[in-house]
Amino acid sequence: MQINIDKKTGSLLGVVALLLALVGYLVVNGSGSDNGTNNMSPGMNANQSNSTNFSDSDVMFLQGMIPHHQQAIEMSNLALSISQDSELLTLAKSISESQSAEIIKMRNWLKQAGASEEMGHMGHNMGGMLSDADLAKLETLTGSAFDKFWLAGMIGHHDGAIDMTTMIEDAKNLDIKLFGTLIVADQSAQISQMKEMLNRL
Repeated sequence: MQINIDKKTGSLLGVVALLLALVGYLVVNGSGSDNGTNNMSPGMNANQSNSTNFSDSDVMFLQGMIPHHQQAIEMSNLALSISQDSELLTLAKSISESQSAEIIKMRNWLKQAGASEEMGHMGHNMGGMLSDADLAKLETLTGSAFDKFWLAGMIGHHDGAIDMTTMIEDAKNLDIKLFGTLIVADQSAQISQMKEMLNRL
């Protein structure tokens, strides 16, 4: 059967098709009227923010974890200058290097969030931190006494860091959430190793 479409009707159908195509494109890609906030990456749903958005909890976590990491680095560098245990030295070097890199990452996130490194009221939530007296005692020890005190202190320090990640377990910032997951995995493994080292000493 042959259908005759006059020129006017054909033009109208062409306009309708063009409009439908435009609507389809806007549904898939977002209209752009919200400055790109709807341009989500594959796998990101409407309940997840992009990596440039930071909640108050994200910022507080970063502000607290930076000095927490700094103390772990201080302890590790002390171990590298005092301990004679090869396994402990390898672990201390790994902690110092990995957490130094993580501090750089956290400082960059704070810059993106437009926030400073000042903790505000966060200080009391930083679990596992050694006191000034503990650090002073650590500096006076040598041999196995140093190793045992260092391991016990670092186990508690790692436990505190893992507890701190509860602040971001519901983070909508995918980068921050992944960072917390990696801290739990890495430091849990190191805690298991350090407990075995304590049993060996």
